Amino acid sequence: MGDLSGKTALITGAARGQGRSHAVRLAELGANVIAIDVCAPLGSVPYPLATAEDLQMTERMVQEFTRGVLAKQVDVRDFDAVDAAVQEGLALFGHIDVVVANAGVLSFAPAEDITESMWDDVMDVNLKGVWHTCKACIPAMKTRGAGGSIIIISSVAGFKAWENQAHYVASKHGVIGLMRTLARELAPHRIRVNTVHPTSVLTDMIDNEALFRLFLPDHESPTRADVEPLFWQQNSLPLPWVEPRDISNAVAFLASDAASTITGITLPVDAGTLLK
Repeated sequence: MGDLSGKTALITGAARGQGRSHAVRLAELGANVIAIDVCAPLGSVPYPLATAEDLQMTERMVQEFTRGVLAKQVDVRDFDAVDAAVQEGLALFGHIDVVVANAGVLSFAPAEDITESMWDDVMDVNLKGVWHTCKACIPAMKTRGAGGSIIIISSVAGFKAWENQAHYVASKHGVIGLMRTLARELAPHRIRVNTVHPTSVLTDMIDNEALFRLFLPDHESPTRADVEPLFWQQNSLPLPWVEPRDISNAVAFLASDAASTITGITLPVDAGTLLK
């Protein structure tokens, strides 16, 4: 996949799920890791978010591969907090080479029933939070002059619509436009910017009763086993969802020198969802 020794990667939403997987995968390849996550509930999100204990677990897992780790509780909606974590990471490691803007949330309702708080929470984390993350990291990456890689985690919802997720779909479409603009602006500095588009990934974002009820609203107490056949229908490959590691392998590729001439792309890791 490539050697990331001597590089530093900042990952948002790193306390569990995809973010934890990305942090561990990049650490396996030798990178120092700055892992940030809000580690607190968000009012309109209908499933529990990560905790401080989850972030500590990520830190311990990363330390199995590298002692170079900084874990901070940070809300990506707060630019000053993100910037403070970036500055602390720069003071500790000297540079940031890889940015993985992964933090994201989801809630569900028909478009006309989405509340102001639901819209704002999703857009502020999924789109504004990505902008905050990039905005905080870009100046130091440009000043150092050694290039780098920014990887934004979008979704297959960045390409196609899903009912009951207008705000989420809008946010995931939005990061594509942000990525393409950044890719043009940062190309002269050899900073590459790309998006990754997973299908359903088996994390807490989908493995919860609130989402199960979205698929089976008349079921009294739906379980993962009840909804699994419906997830199978979304993909072309014979599986209901992918694992976080599958996405992390794509992230690791885009972070590495093996992708040194790749910028401005939208990379699906979707088990063939977009073929349907």
